[in-house]
Amino acid sequence: MATQRDPSRHRLLLIETDDLIRDLIIRWLTEAGHAVDTDEAQSPGAALVIVDLPDPAQAGATLAALAARHGVPILAMSGRFRRSGAATEGAARRLGVARVLPKPFTGEELLAAVQACLGGR
Repeated sequence: MATQRDPSRHRLLLIETDDLIRDLIIRWLTEAGHAVDTDEAQSPGAALVIVDLPDPAQAGATLAALAARHGVPILAMSGRFRRSGAATEGAARRLGVARVLPKPFTGEELLAAVQACLGGR
């Protein structure tokens, strides 16, 4: 993983309730040069929302509210997503998000998903 700060990196909003997972994700993202906010009320200008979905089947209203509030791509994480490419693409389409990331994942998988969501911006 990159440890140098890259000025082209973005501010990201992370919504994760598990303290250990949140801290690990923050570490991976900040080591890659991203600025990470965890307080939605204090995160204007986020380029990407990363959100944990304990139950993706019941997340429609949550995702719609996040999309309306922030107007940026959403990366949804969950232990309920399957790891096959077709399954993750289908889940992303059904949920209306840029990408889904099955838990558990590595730092490299997270950074690749973030980059894919940002589309090289």
